[in-house]
Amino acid sequence: MSISRTAVDSYWMPFTSNRDFKESPRIIVGAEGHHYKTEDGRRIYDAFSGLWTSGLGHCHPKIVEAVQHQVAMLDYSLGFQAGSDKVFELAEKVTAIAPEGFSKIFFTNSGSESADTSLKIALGYHRARGEGHRTRLIGREKGYHGVNFGGMSVGGMTPNRKAFGASLLPCVDHLRHTWDLEHNAFSRGQPKWGTHLADDLERLAALHDGGNIAAVIVEPVSGSAGIIPPPVGYLERLREICDHYGILLIFDEVITAFGRIGEPFGAQRFGVMPDIINMAKGLTNGVIPMGAVMVRDEIYDAFMHGPKQAIELFHGYTYSGHPVAAAAGIAALDAYVEEGTFEQSRALEQHFEDELHAFKGHPLVSDIRNFGLMGGIDLVARPGEIGARGLEAHKKCFWEEDLMVRNGGDILQFSPFLNSRPEDITMTFEKVRKVLDQID
Repeated sequence: MSISRTAVDSYWMPFTSNRDFKESPRIIVGAEGHHYKTEDGRRIYDAFSGLWTSGLGHCHPKIVEAVQHQVAMLDYSLGFQAGSDKVFELAEKVTAIAPEGFSKIFFTNSGSESADTSLKIALGYHRARGEGHRTRLIGREKGYHGVNFGGMSVGGMTPNRKAFGASLLPCVDHLRHTWDLEHNAFSRGQPKWGTHLADDLERLAALHDGGNIAAVIVEPVSGSAGIIPPPVGYLERLREICDHYGILLIFDEVITAFGRIGEPFGAQRFGVMPDIINMAKGLTNGVIPMGAVMVRDEIYDAFMHGPKQAIELFHGYTYSGHPVAAAAGIAALDAYVEEGTFEQSRALEQHFEDELHAFKGHPLVSDIRNFGLMGGIDLVARPGEIGARGLEAHKKCFWEEDLMVRNGGDILQFSPFLNSRPEDITMTFEKVRKVLDQID
């Protein structure tokens, strides 16, 4: 049965050009493996694996079974002063694959909640240590840390900020971004130019006094801004400066965790250890909303003082550690290990990079960037119509090529399934090229 026009009109969609969409709705009614099913019965190959979420494929049997069993066994459990068995099991599994020194994890329901949670933990940590004057938070231009007020404040994507005026957190500043067409256009992996941009943190430390800065938050690889890998040595330099001034370094790994760049966590891939790691998306393979914040042991320990009966962290959500989400997470982590997913992801990287960069020289392409199984193709914007060409490419892929491609404005973004076959990636870009060759 086709969904009604009233139903379509009733939903105010997120990050969507609603008026354009509702002229020709793209409605998904099912999914299996690497494909969606539309209401008109077509199979659409998903070139974005959900929304960076579903690296194992849609409706993974192991996760489906775990969720079905859990919702019949324990649908919900109070999470304050009690907790379900599954959330403790999941905590153990995540910390078991984490970098050394991370053995404590706090559960949220989304990447946005993880971002705000990590900022609050950072501020609380310094207060617990008698350094309550550390109140300044540092984000980065083009950074994305969700859409709640904390994450939006430290985030640096202009459209996400300008629509809401000045109603953001005070005491926030931003590092320069690292994308520069003059020096690192068409970089394969980490660009060699731009390490010095990390020294912008020294400028902010001089401006605000480094002793007043609580934390710096960055994505190891910027995702929503269009896939911007860090220059060689950039993250290492940030770590050095943070250590010098006693600033906490937060890695927002909502996208990069769980195999997207070939390791359980991006911190392990880059060999740079932050103090706090945010996650979501791949934690449950996108099946049930869930996020988390993992901290170094010394951060957790700093809160463990005062009367034993006292609450140490006045923060949490009704659905923190939801038992059904935890069951999905346990099954997802088991599948990653049993199926060798992280190794599969790493093995696909070179083929993905080669297919992506084959678009260099196309008249509509101005830049290409990639790292791990994350890739972006910048399209030349039409004069006076920013985003129009990208949206047209997205729609043509969907309607004419049975392919789901995400566009962020005029940037086409790709996030293949971690267990893709090389021929799946080749097919994806053959279809994208066909579409681009048809667009004015």
